[in-house]
Amino acid sequence: MTDAQTNSRTRAWANVGLPVLGAVIAVGLWWLVAELFDISSFFLPSPPDVVSAFLRLPGYLLRETWVTFLETVIGFGIAAAGGLVVAILLAASWVVERMTMPLMAAINSVPKVALAPLLLVWIGFGPEPKIVMVVLVCFFPIVVSAMAGLTSTPNDLRELARSLSASWWQTFVKVRLSWALPQIFVGLKVATSLAIIGAIIGEVVNPDRGLGSVIVSSGTSADTPLAFAALTLLALMGAGLFYLMVGLERLLVPWARAISS
Repeated sequence: MTDAQTNSRTRAWANVGLPVLGAVIAVGLWWLVAELFDISSFFLPSPPDVVSAFLRLPGYLLRETWVTFLETVIGFGIAAAGGLVVAILLAASWVVERMTMPLMAAINSVPKVALAPLLLVWIGFGPEPKIVMVVLVCFFPIVVSAMAGLTSTPNDLRELARSLSASWWQTFVKVRLSWALPQIFVGLKVATSLAIIGAIIGEVVNPDRGLGSVIVSSGTSADTPLAFAALTLLALMGAGLFYLMVGLERLLVPWARAISS
């Protein structure tokens, strides 16, 4: 076996094998605790109970998963695009940054759960207030991470660009933005989980569609296994979106891993 094949198998084990092994161990411990202490499924359903609940209503759960997924992706996309634009504007002018950052920090400190009922009054029912909730939850972390990356460019790189007679725009795009990409992806990866949380907050307040409504109705009917089935789907969705961002980062910023290594 060549060194290249060995390295490839090692990377495959690290990227796929270890996460799968961690998930199997976590599910095994969950199952062991439920069986060992003979916990009622009303309080803590075991993995077979959750699977049975999913197989009882697979079409219903998948439809509601799709609703939550669309709300999450649309809200995350709006927050990512808007957050990056705002971060670039703030990084381009320190005057604008000093004027707006305290206001943004104050707005971000407002609990988003408290805004959920008001969004129903302002926007109405339907998917729109849930998407807005996703945007509100994701926006500030993306702005902060992008700002951290854009303002951390080493002076040596700026001096190099200046010595090559690069314009301000060329320096910003090819030096500062490129340098900030790893930090930007940190914010995007954090925001993937927050996006799902925002969607569920909106669905719990307005439980007409989505996995949040499944959890609310399951609590009303004391169907804990069904609620855990919805939570499991949310966890799988979150993991999928997170690793999608990881794959996109490795595709667009392959040099970042080499530098960190």
